Order: sequence, then C-alpha cells, then structure tokens
Amino acid sequence: MAAPGKHGKMLILAFADSKKAESGGVAEADEAFEALINPETYTIAYKLKFSESGQGHGTSGKQLKYQYTEPADMTFEFLFDNTGIIDGEPRASVADDLKKFKEVLIDYKGDAHEPRHFKLVWGENSIFKGRVTLLDVTYKLFNADGTPIRAIAKVTFKASIEEEKRAAKEDKKSPDLTHVRKVKRGDTLPLLCNEIYGDPRYYLQVAAHNRLTNFRTLKPGDNLRFPPIAKVVPAP
Repeated sequence: MAAPGKHGKMLILAFADSKKAESGGVAEADEAFEALINPETYTIAYKLKFSESGQGHGTSGKQLKYQYTEPADMTFEFLFDNTGIIDGEPRASVADDLKKFKEVLIDYKGDAHEPRHFKLVWGENSIFKGRVTLLDVTYKLFNADGTPIRAIAKVTFKASIEEEKRAAKEDKKSPDLTHVRKVKRGDTLPLLCNEIYGDPRYYLQVAAHNRLTNFRTLKPGDNLRFPPIAKVVPAP
C-alpha cells in the first residue's frame, strides 16, 4: 500500500466507517489508490439551502429564508494512461486500472452494505473527508481495435461531517430552527430561552416539549431541544 507523501502523489484512502475515516491513516485504511499524476485543479462547492417565506406586505416577491448549509462537494479528475508516456510502463488497456479504481470508490464490502468513507491525502496533509456521490469516466484515446488506453475519471465527494460539528460550525442563531443544547452548571431554562428566542417566557413550552417534570432544576450534561419558534405557543 502506498505511503503518504510518496512521490508527493494524492492518495484516496477508503474506510469501512466514518470513525475510522476521521482519525485513521494509511495503516488503518481498507484500500488505497494513488494518483498517476496529481490533479491540476479541484473544485469545492458550498451550497446554502433556503425556503421561500410568505410574501411581505408591500413587496413584489417572496423572501428567501435561510435553512442550513449543505456539506461541501469536492470534484476533481484522475488521469488513467496506459501508453507508457507518463510512467514508462505501457499496457494493453486502462480497463484493469479503472476496475480497481471503481472497486475502491463505489463497491461496498463487509457488514455495512454501503459504499465506503474516504479521506483524500496529498503529501502529509488530509485535504478532504467524504463519500463518493458521482464517478464519471470519459475515454480519451484508443488502440486501432477500439480498446481504450487513456481515460479521465471525474469524481465528486460530499463532505462527511457529524451533525453536531456542522451545527457548531454554522453557529446558527435563528429561532426558526431547532436547537439542541447541552446543559451546563448554572443554566436555567428561562436563561436558555432568552438566549435562543430572545424571550425567557417560553420556558414553560420548552419544558413541556422536553417533558421536564421539574424545569427549575436542570441536570448538567443533559441535552434539551428548543423547537422552532413558530411551533411554540406564544408566551403570554
């Protein structure tokens, strides 16, 4: 298996689960694939999700209301070339290399029964973690009998990030979104309601939503859910 930093080539490391992908390296990976040559470019796309709210009074269109930020997409191209021009090792076809590439990226093994998790490593740096959402192969050069000897594989990954980490990263403050807070020593329900909704008087509704029998005594370490403000009965 290729070692990180070998020839400075990009590595795709495949893992059976997200926890291994989060902390694992080459030694822990189920499979690894090394680029023939490094991609010239790669693209990272960020998408924000909005919903249309009702048309405001005196306006000509609907307002866009932010909901959440989707995990990023990363797209790049891998070159497969069996002419021998690049590595000095001509072969009959790119079919075997592409078969191995597809097995690593889109086949699944083990009890998970789903495609694997990936970490992209370039030199000593981990540059992306995610799941494959698209593999598109374009054949570019052929022998006289039509056998492909050069191909470009375009791969798109969607970032893997735990929901709690994503929420913390976005640091969403909107009262129209559900919040989950871990109780800290000294927290009170009115104080948390004031922080999230801007009004401490919602504490009774939040207590009912979380089925709290004694909202005056919160236990540090417990998680409380604060539902969207629109779903909370207005405080008196």
